[in-house]
Amino acid sequence: MEKVKVGLIGFGNIGTGVVKTFQHNAEKINEEVGKKVELVKIADKDVTTPREVEIDSELLTEDYREILNDPSIDIVMELVGGVDPAYKMIKEALRKGKNVVTANKDLLAKHSAELIALAQEKQVALAFEASVGGGIPLIRTIRDSLAANNINYILGILNGTSNYILTKMYDEPDMSFEEILVQAQELGYAEADPTSDIEGYDAANKAAILASIAFGQKITLDDVYTEGITRITPRDITYTSELGYIIKLLAVIRKMINGVEVRVHPVLLPEDHILSSVSDVINTVMFDLDLVGNTMLHGPGAGALPTASSVLSDVIEIAKHLHNKKVPRFLTPYTFDREKEIVSMDDVVSGYYIRMQVYDRPGVLATVGSVFAKYDVSIAVVLQKESNIGGWVPLIVLTHPIKDAPMKKALEEIKQHDEILRGDPFYIRILDV
Repeated sequence: MEKVKVGLIGFGNIGTGVVKTFQHNAEKINEEVGKKVELVKIADKDVTTPREVEIDSELLTEDYREILNDPSIDIVMELVGGVDPAYKMIKEALRKGKNVVTANKDLLAKHSAELIALAQEKQVALAFEASVGGGIPLIRTIRDSLAANNINYILGILNGTSNYILTKMYDEPDMSFEEILVQAQELGYAEADPTSDIEGYDAANKAAILASIAFGQKITLDDVYTEGITRITPRDITYTSELGYIIKLLAVIRKMINGVEVRVHPVLLPEDHILSSVSDVINTVMFDLDLVGNTMLHGPGAGALPTASSVLSDVIEIAKHLHNKKVPRFLTPYTFDREKEIVSMDDVVSGYYIRMQVYDRPGVLATVGSVFAKYDVSIAVVLQKESNIGGWVPLIVLTHPIKDAPMKKALEEIKQHDEILRGDPFYIRILDV
């Protein structure tokens, strides 16, 4: 039987899952490919620490160049993570004419256009299904299954850690954000340094990749407006529930007349919105399409085995067509030749949930209302549950949809009224698509 040789760079949690799946599903993989797919070399800085998989020590090396310089290796899997040195590794592998499979969202959010162009020049594949959504088949779905459709918008819950924290804040209203974060770390849902998850950067990297593919533009992380969930309090959970909303960290990717909106931030969703019910560490992506209408993909967005599923699906597709004279279109089909047009957040239209700590005395609402009126901010709901005459109380305001720019100007002006306001106003946008 004809053989396809594969090398793995990065033998951490995901790499271990890939090796385990390679061993367990070898017969299935070979049957799908019609050739024998062999994992012939594994490179990692640490080859001595025991893994949850048995491996022949002769396959292990500390030098990734042994994989890149081996002419018999057809496919390289990069599972190192991070931008450096993975960028150097992938670029060198492509230059040597090797097909590459990666799950590296951080790298692709910065360098996907350059690396895809290099892969096309060398007539090899650069496949990255696992970079967004773990085991959910998002990339190939956009590029192939939905190819006949124009995409109006994409809504995505793309980070399991933040979704777990927000779910727990509703389920356990007496727990603080910090307490739930510690719990998430103990369960392995959050890293020791959770910044990328809770500040929205992980989801923003994925949004950049999805937006680039969906709209053919060179969209990078720098183009994605990003806010995290760290300022959300148990009070916000209580108030939004009473108002009929659920808070989610959402990626919003939308085609507009003047460009593409690409943003990641907390939003208020109506309780009956289908994404409101997505709980714990699950990822979900909804597409609005001109032919199909709404369709949704839902599943585990992280984890060793779900990610291994996507990594090996790319390996299988490359291996099937390895000796064709031309790489199949779906493996390196992405051409970012459209002029990049990113809609400024100043022009984004949303309703707003605003929480302010105000001095409980007559005239406060009049002051707030006059500032909002100055910037044409229309108030939909006012909620003041507590009373503390002569003291400080939370004031909740919901607005009708308005552009970001005047809303921000109104909030900046309200901040100047320190005789009635303590601290800065906190806001969350209300989803409006």
